[in-house]
Amino acid sequence: MLLFSSKKELIAHLATLKNTSTAVGLVPTMGALHKGHLSLVKKAISETKTVVVSIFVNPTQFDNKDDLKKYPDTLDADLEYLKKVSDELIVFTPSVTELYSNNISSKEYDFDGLDETMEGEFRSNHFLGVATVVEKLFSIVKPNKAYFGEKDFQQLLIIKKLIKKTNMPIEIIGCPIVREPHGLAMSSRNERLPKGIRVKASCIYETLLAAKKLFGTKSATNVMNWVKNKFDKQPEFELEYIKIADQDTLGPVKRKQKNKKYRAFIAVYVNGVRLIDNIALN
Repeated sequence: MLLFSSKKELIAHLATLKNTSTAVGLVPTMGALHKGHLSLVKKAISETKTVVVSIFVNPTQFDNKDDLKKYPDTLDADLEYLKKVSDELIVFTPSVTELYSNNISSKEYDFDGLDETMEGEFRSNHFLGVATVVEKLFSIVKPNKAYFGEKDFQQLLIIKKLIKKTNMPIEIIGCPIVREPHGLAMSSRNERLPKGIRVKASCIYETLLAAKKLFGTKSATNVMNWVKNKFDKQPEFELEYIKIADQDTLGPVKRKQKNKKYRAFIAVYVNGVRLIDNIALN
């Protein structure tokens, strides 16, 4: 496994591989790796010859400084985890200065409204920070394919829009959500939950499954109200939002149409930890 912290050295190494027309896959992460991340890495290995995994906690996508401070630093464990998957990976672990120099700020983007709902509504400038760092990584690695999990489905659409806006020749691959045995979507944040609460948090996914069933006969508004009422009865959980939206545009569902796909999105606070999840409804 090759480890780089300098973008200049990584670019130079990848240039030698490009001469042999080697396809490159990129898996951007913020570390604190779990099986969800590893599923992305394995997918990249199956489709590309050279795989770069970046580990970088991006400061510009955190609107809450305390959340940034609490984000786990598990680099040594992450590297050992990756070695078990493949010893041929390239791992990029830049510092903040290496990526941002002396200007730690986000670029401005127009995502045609994709960033104005759900996560964008509750996390100020979050997607500007995400897009900024992803564009930086894309410009350094110049991958043929890049892999993102569907747990952050809105982010996945934002990255696809970024590619369209910038005309970068990169294929964005969305990968299925990986869940814990009790159904909770795998997330680095799960480690901050006590074991008992972590199991109880499986009710988030159970609620989404029930919402999917209801959506077959009820309107989007009725289903969202049902979810809100369900969480009102559970004081341990604070529902931040439940949205049912067009899967492609994230626009609200006024009336269901047979030729459109819909998805339910949810954000819930549990023990002060913010968890998100989503599910395809049809």
